[in-house]
Amino acid sequence: MKAFVDKNTCIGCGLCPTICPDIFRMDDDGLAIAEDIDIPEDILPSAKEAEENCPSNSITVDNM
Repeated sequence: MKAFVDKNTCIGCGLCPTICPDIFRMDDDGLAIAEDIDIPEDILPSAKEAEENCPSNSITVDNM
């Protein structure tokens, strides 16, 4: 599984790195980005929590 952030809809609230800092961080533009790695099983629940709680529905955690 990998995480993706749609930078066209991200509002830069900072919630995702608060929930799952191993996968998400804020870039220099103040928008969220996801690490380009396969999400380890022990981190997957928090990555999915970040996806579910994103206020702009900009996060996708999927088997891409």
